[in-house]
Amino acid sequence: MSHAAQQTHVSIQATLSAAAIRAFKNIADLWQLNPDEQLILLGQPGRSTYFRWKKDPEAAHLSHDTLERISYILGIYKALAILLPEPQAADGWIRKPNSASLFRGQSALERMLSGNVGDLYVVRQYLDAMRGGWG
Repeated sequence: MSHAAQQTHVSIQATLSAAAIRAFKNIADLWQLNPDEQLILLGQPGRSTYFRWKKDPEAAHLSHDTLERISYILGIYKALAILLPEPQAADGWIRKPNSASLFRGQSALERMLSGNVGDLYVVRQYLDAMRGGWG
């Protein structure tokens, strides 16, 4: 990769990271996630690192894994907003026990807090299937 291409890649990564952290913080507030839940959903970055990201999103340089996790969370948030147009219902859904077989009576948040990125994907896939599409 040329130096100019590498600089462009770093610039795009920084822009994505800042936007992702801002979006995640907003969703975490709406979902009333405590700091430990936030850290788990992000893949367990160091506590001080995460608080530094929140304080100065422009300085955040997120890993591919963290960006992927935030992407799934954004998709989950979007799907809930479509499925449940009432904001309180949409934001509260993740904490409600769910009888669907993939949740086994637990909430979607409990499933997502396993720490596995695959569980974020499964919840996103479930909601996309409920809305009848992928996008």
